[in-house]
Amino acid sequence: MTATPAPTATSTEFAPLDIGPIQVWPPVVLAPMAGITNAPFRTLCREQSGGKGLYVSEMITTRALVERNAKTMQLIKFDPSEKPRSIQLYGVDPVTVGKAARMIADEGLADHIDLNFGCPVPKVTRKGGGSALPYKRNLLREILREAVANAGDLPVTMKMRKGIDDDHLTFLDAGRIGAEEGVAAIALHGRTAAQHYGGTADWSAIARLRESVPAHIPVLGNGDIWSADDAIRMMRETGCDGVVVGRGCLGRPWLFKDLVSIFEGDPDSDAYARPTFEYVARAMVRHAQLLGEWLGDEARGVIDFRKHVAWYTKGFSIGSELRVKLANSSSLAELAETLSLVEQSQAWPAGADGPRGRTSGNNRVVLPEGWLDDPYDCARPSADAESDTSGG
Repeated sequence: MTATPAPTATSTEFAPLDIGPIQVWPPVVLAPMAGITNAPFRTLCREQSGGKGLYVSEMITTRALVERNAKTMQLIKFDPSEKPRSIQLYGVDPVTVGKAARMIADEGLADHIDLNFGCPVPKVTRKGGGSALPYKRNLLREILREAVANAGDLPVTMKMRKGIDDDHLTFLDAGRIGAEEGVAAIALHGRTAAQHYGGTADWSAIARLRESVPAHIPVLGNGDIWSADDAIRMMRETGCDGVVVGRGCLGRPWLFKDLVSIFEGDPDSDAYARPTFEYVARAMVRHAQLLGEWLGDEARGVIDFRKHVAWYTKGFSIGSELRVKLANSSSLAELAETLSLVEQSQAWPAGADGPRGRTSGNNRVVLPEGWLDDPYDCARPSADAESDTSGG
């Protein structure tokens, strides 16, 4: 791997992130992403970071967890090396959220619970969940209260967006309510639900939240962290206590290696690693192998890995025919063989960094009828607001 010079933090500039009894160093959290942050991907990222940082599961639906849905129980399986274990829950009913939190605590299923109030997907918001829910302030308070009360000694955190759109911002009220109800940390994605993943994240909102929340409650920033330098810049500009990395690590699990290096102020390390294709190819095979082991079927693992191929190979000279073959591989041997046909010594391509994943924005947010009429009414999402499966 080759490296380019990178600005680094001083050894005393940033402090470890304290989430209840859990201390996280560097102050970096892997964002929950549906279909992405399963145990294999978390393992891959942790291997790159040397086990440092916090890695959160993909979103788990509280009703599915309480009912012990088979798919959900598979999603909450952690590798024995994962410490601390972190689960993100999605729920709209306070009682069910409380039951899920108690189940996790009583059965020792995780060490940390994060609550999802940021998902902008229409199938979620149209039923009052995700990023639509904080608009109903009293419902948000009830959910947080039940989660904290039932989690025992486990820290409960929340992740949210700025609001539904620019005319319906909720993040300051939601942060205040979270602090009053005892959450251990608050993460803010600097976009509204209407923006989805388009445009530029508003880091100034993260700074405003940090100023408004009591100092003892960590505030984490999320949005547009494509490199380790972005993480340092966000913390310096906003005063936030840590960063949450989402799309920036898609096809780039070594970003967590970069983050450890830059936070630990090591200018002679592989900070800002720019791997050759040979290194990328090895990571791709390792990722697919881990998926196969987790699913108990090599072919299923390789098929599940297909969605990662474009992210890993962005910018490299591969050719359309080989790209198609990679995207249709059905075994580890086939994947490895096809990768071997690509020029292994290719240097990191110019323009390979930057946005990956979904980039759509400026969408109308689909909400339940009358959802915006009164932010304090006692409306409840419908009974079918939680599907019987998890993962987004």
